[in-house]
Amino acid sequence: MSAKIIDGKAIAAQIREEIKSKVTERVAQGLRPPGLAVVLVGSDPASQVYVGSKRRACDDIGFKSVSYDLPAHTSESDLLVLIDQLNANHEIDGILVQFPLPEHIDSELVIERIHHDKDVDGFHPYNIGRLAVRMPVFRSCTPYGVMKLLDGLDEPIKGKEAVVVGASNHVGRPMGLELLLAGCTVTTTHRFTRDLESHVRRADIIVVGVGKPGLVKGEWIKPGAIVIDIGINRTEEGKLVGDVEFDVASQNASWITPVPGGVGPMTVAMLMYNTLYAAQRLHKES
Repeated sequence: MSAKIIDGKAIAAQIREEIKSKVTERVAQGLRPPGLAVVLVGSDPASQVYVGSKRRACDDIGFKSVSYDLPAHTSESDLLVLIDQLNANHEIDGILVQFPLPEHIDSELVIERIHHDKDVDGFHPYNIGRLAVRMPVFRSCTPYGVMKLLDGLDEPIKGKEAVVVGASNHVGRPMGLELLLAGCTVTTTHRFTRDLESHVRRADIIVVGVGKPGLVKGEWIKPGAIVIDIGINRTEEGKLVGDVEFDVASQNASWITPVPGGVGPMTVAMLMYNTLYAAQRLHKES
């Protein structure tokens, strides 16, 4: 068996084109374009790359994009004041603060300060809680993107055994909730899990998002399983790789995401989707 590649880049491009069309229609009706504020604190190279891709996506789609590049020494109180100002700005539908933040800033405090109806990242406890009780509003962009990839396979996933490797607040936990909402039987593994291999071997769907290259061995993958690799790591040789041993895994899986070009583009696409949703459904008065 040789796995089929899940082309996240192509699927994301299609979603972005659909959003662009809706923005064009919206503006033609005399409504303002959706507005996204992007806040970067410090000069972390990876964060600069991510922020740059999000800003370019805004420009391409026709969103109003407002950028705030703040020095690393920006105080927590100054960042919170900026968030308060953006919360009150009726032309801004979404607020994105790029993580990680400098160590002197409490990330969770920042997340909670963003109004839940502008939390287009889907990180706010309100939005995670809504997903947990099967009443989602904003869904975390990366897990939401994964679900769009699974939807595109035209393969029913209800009743399948899904294993999520990683239990972070922003990826692993909401990923488990998304799969549960879709009717899967879900196991979430984490750093205290004993015998990770046994969990992975029984999975019909395996989603890995830890940030450790080669954490999941290719031979662990069950024949015919669907493999979604969220991890992105740079080797000493400068190559980008995921958390799954791709070459061997692709011989066992039925479908697999590449790194890069799999989940990454979907995260940005779903951020744009959430921002449009905010403008259309949550901030109708403007």
